[in-house]
Amino acid sequence: MSQQQVICKDLGLIEYKSAWDFQENLLSDNVKIKTSARLEGNDSNPFLLPTRHYLLFCEHPAVYTLGKSGNMDNVLLSDEELQEKGISFFRTNRGGDITFHGPHQIVGYPIFDLEKFSTDIGKYLRNIEEVIIQTIAEFGIKGERSEGETGVWIDHGLPGKERKICAIGVRCSRWITMHGFALNANTDLRYFDNIIPCGIQNKQVTSIEKEIGNKVNLEILKQKIKTNFEKIFEIQLI
Repeated sequence: MSQQQVICKDLGLIEYKSAWDFQENLLSDNVKIKTSARLEGNDSNPFLLPTRHYLLFCEHPAVYTLGKSGNMDNVLLSDEELQEKGISFFRTNRGGDITFHGPHQIVGYPIFDLEKFSTDIGKYLRNIEEVIIQTIAEFGIKGERSEGETGVWIDHGLPGKERKICAIGVRCSRWITMHGFALNANTDLRYFDNIIPCGIQNKQVTSIEKEIGNKVNLEILKQKIKTNFEKIFEIQLI
């Protein structure tokens, strides 16, 4: 079977809500294709449906986002304080709890039709983790998984030293995905002091810059992520 082709777009610095709306539109277009095929009785082979895959890259102005099962207690600022600091806030329809997005962080939003890959959300999440693990390994950073905690960690087995470098939270509708990952590259980590990241107490957050002691070129980093997406998901980015 030939590789799935994935349309790759870099949205640059974009407001969170604008990127969210863009994702919703892409997901909706794919869901409409599936719904129409089901009504016509032509949905027996998902590989024949003209659904399209996308991989979106972007950065956001400072924003906190809360997952659908998240706890507002993990937001340590009032609405007034958020406004004073110029930080936006959104309740979202992704999984996970509270996280931060901001400049110099690589955010990736895969809009994939998993019926053309594997209808296994757990496998999908592990594959995204593997993309990040292999990417940061190229900078000499050993990324790891932490059982029961989606994302990529460093020193997860050393109490008091565990630190998260990449958060992951997704939504899936009719096996179409949206939302995705946020990899801290040259991120200002002070923003995480205002939340309990991912609702996990007593664990730190880190970045590639902090781990290696110097800033990383974001374009080079994105290219490495793309290469690893192609390898792990066995896709062709176009």
